[in-house]
Amino acid sequence: MTRTLRRLLKFLLIIGVVVGLIWLIQQYGMERIRANVAHMGVWAPIGIFALRFISVVIPALPSTAWSLLAGSVLANFWTALITVVLADVIACSLAFFLAKKFGRNLVEKLVGTKFMDKVDKVSQRHLETNFFLLMGFLMTGVFDFVSYGVGLTTTRWVQFIPALLIGITIHNTPVVAIGAGLFAEGNGQLLAVGAVLGIFSLAIITGWLQRRKSQAARG
Repeated sequence: MTRTLRRLLKFLLIIGVVVGLIWLIQQYGMERIRANVAHMGVWAPIGIFALRFISVVIPALPSTAWSLLAGSVLANFWTALITVVLADVIACSLAFFLAKKFGRNLVEKLVGTKFMDKVDKVSQRHLETNFFLLMGFLMTGVFDFVSYGVGLTTTRWVQFIPALLIGITIHNTPVVAIGAGLFAEGNGQLLAVGAVLGIFSLAIITGWLQRRKSQAARG
């Protein structure tokens, strides 16, 4: 699967989730949908947790759509955010330990040969010596690859986990908020606007990290 095809599939999945939600809302109404999801009890967040977890452990699978879905259909913003953050923290910790214990061969099987360059670039950045740079990389959309890459370095889990918790929470908050505010009124729409601004902020951080990488490569 090429990088372009992977990005296209991610985009199509996100669009598909949004279109599907719009259709369901038109047919049944948002309150009825959320009532039905609430009727599922704990199985609704568990289902979204599982989907998000799998899409992080196997990075070739799109994961952003599940954050939007969680924000849209779960009981409230905090339930959705906690569900997604827990899935990411556990999945990224697993990725870190798998890379640490089994090395590059297993990582290549999980992420795919064509995407190993992302993992290799991270493992060569010496992020274990810079907590804030590590946290910054974990705030980007390639946090799953970063977790595998950091696992291939000398970084210890006690160094990795605080950066992961902060980075993942910052990364997920605006995406879940967009899902929560997408079909809401009043304050919900303000939440969505704030989330979009958060996405732009993350994009600026990603651009800064890319410049740091380019400067390090030239140096």
